[in-house]
Amino acid sequence: MTGSPYRTALLGTGRIGSHHARTIYREVHGLDLVLLADPVAGIARTLADELGVERAGTDPVAAATDGDVDAVVITTPARTHVDLAAAAIEAGKHVFVEKPMALTVADNDRLTAAAEAAGVVLQVGFNRRYDPGFAAAHTAIAAGRIGQVQQLRSLTRDPGPFTADPTKIPQWTIFYETLIHDFDLLNFFNPGARATSVFARADALVAPGHRDTGFLDTASVSICYDNGAMAVAEANFSALYGYDVRGEAFGSAGMVTAGDVRLTSMTAFLANGVSAGTGRADTELMHSSYRDEFQAFARAIADPAEPVPTGEDNRRALEIALACIRSVEENRPVEVAEVNR
Repeated sequence: MTGSPYRTALLGTGRIGSHHARTIYREVHGLDLVLLADPVAGIARTLADELGVERAGTDPVAAATDGDVDAVVITTPARTHVDLAAAAIEAGKHVFVEKPMALTVADNDRLTAAAEAAGVVLQVGFNRRYDPGFAAAHTAIAAGRIGQVQQLRSLTRDPGPFTADPTKIPQWTIFYETLIHDFDLLNFFNPGARATSVFARADALVAPGHRDTGFLDTASVSICYDNGAMAVAEANFSALYGYDVRGEAFGSAGMVTAGDVRLTSMTAFLANGVSAGTGRADTELMHSSYRDEFQAFARAIADPAEPVPTGEDNRRALEIALACIRSVEENRPVEVAEVNR
């Protein structure tokens, strides 16, 4: 990549936004972080001072459309993504938006079409595609090394103990914001195929006292694809042993697995037993994948041929999430076509 770095605004400086800001500022070539914005007074300014970013504000829309930026990174709450991405695209900015890009198929398609018409990059934050293990598994699958894909599995177990306030977690978060990663990974591991039907079960097993409010912290999903492959996705909000993200694809000629709860491949065999260190946060276990997805964003701005997760990729994962929600509501298998109208 040549030329000056792309002047970048980051919107949302909470937990994940702060991590992304630090990563871009310290480790990503081609993106120059020049503006931070968060509606909570003071937090963007504090982070800007830490990083030496000159400008900070409390108006994400103003930052998304600022005339002095080339690219926008959106790490605000999921329900704000569409409006901010639409404003940035209309202003001619390249956009990186955390998953999920949108919560409805109509909004998803609107953003995808707008970015195409504007000629700007629209990348969705499916960072697992940039993890070396998951990326290598995809390459092996796409090259036909495991033959015809027959069965797939993906899981996400957030690190425990669970200490969040369930009343502050939006309904259906487990599908829209947690399992959306798994749905994308299953699609990534089954290239060219599309999900056709879903059956989902979900409950509040971690915080059962909030079951009556509609809160869900545990889910298992069965997915069928149009190439005959069958998949399972699982999620839970409290794994006491650490952040656990794994995937598997089984085919007619073999199998690949990827992901590991361990921070490194080191295992200690000692007098008191066998042990390994585990990651206690997504930003700890998956840091390199976050860095590399932003590096890919910079490359894609310079060269539109650079492959990145697109609005269409978000759509395919979102279709599964929406079908899961209907499946849980109606306690039945749901055809993806039912939510794709």
